[in-house]
Amino acid sequence: MSTHMNAIVNTGPGTLEWQTLPTPEPAAGQVRVRTAACGICATDLQMIAGWERTGFPSIPGHEWSGVVDAVGNGVNASLVGQPCVAENVWADGGEVGFEHSGGYGQCFLTEARLIHVLPAEFPLWAAPLIEPLAVCVRAMRRLRGEDGPPRPALIFGDGPIGLLLLLLLRRAGAEVSLVGGRPARLAIASSLGASCVMNYHDPADAERLANMSGTFGTVVEASGGPAAMTTAMRAAARGAKILVIGDYGHTRADFPWNQLLHQELELVGSNASADAWPHAVTLATNGTLPLERLITHRLPARDFHQAIELTRHDRSAVKVVIEWEGSDSHNTRRS
Repeated sequence: MSTHMNAIVNTGPGTLEWQTLPTPEPAAGQVRVRTAACGICATDLQMIAGWERTGFPSIPGHEWSGVVDAVGNGVNASLVGQPCVAENVWADGGEVGFEHSGGYGQCFLTEARLIHVLPAEFPLWAAPLIEPLAVCVRAMRRLRGEDGPPRPALIFGDGPIGLLLLLLLRRAGAEVSLVGGRPARLAIASSLGASCVMNYHDPADAERLANMSGTFGTVVEASGGPAAMTTAMRAAARGAKILVIGDYGHTRADFPWNQLLHQELELVGSNASADAWPHAVTLATNGTLPLERLITHRLPARDFHQAIELTRHDRSAVKVVIEWEGSDSHNTRRS
């Protein structure tokens, strides 16, 4: 491996720069990963804009796939050359792509114990979706309990999390409706098995949703929109579970507490992906879920500015992935 690598570095609020940096060397218990592909997440956009969690400079990228390139002392050398993903939380509590450099770099370090080896034939350009899939697998566990998901189900949010939960709920046997605001994403939801899709910008769909009050045994709020939470409460049937998995910033809840009480609703919060990675990797690699259909744009890493703008502004985009030169992505690049 070269002594230097390229990286997309967040150097200040709203600023990304292509830089050449020393290639990191793995310490004891660590591996170096040569990045194949990295998804761009809405959380990345928050980080790039500037927040309290990480400073500058930093290298984002927590939705990644790659190949183990080198190992530190105490790590089995047979990992070298293995395609992989990994859980991101280190023993120190920091995460790859946040406190620790991530997949916006050509190479990065992580702890060997976190690695999940992928089958050689699995396309590495699709593997970045295993991270958000693990988030959804954990959410399903928190939602279902021992009785399986109540049905029918309603999802608010047509982003990657909402669409992945659609796949998981459909796989569990639920009839699923989905509410979103982007026609291209709603079309994907229909093709993935949603029995009903509604565009909240459409007055007719908004009226149809209003007429579904008290209908759904499972309601998923994955949009992060405060107004959607109020509608979710209204759509829930008596005794329903409401899964809250959006990001609401500093927004506070505003709903009638007696609605929660009298309807005997159960609010279920779910965050991150702890303990969900082995099952998520299995689901991704055994052909159960068509993850590749959620990746709408693939671009070379050098086109990172275009990739960021697509994520911010293109209403047809679901997941944008950047790919590093020299990685074997098992397919031709498309955009």
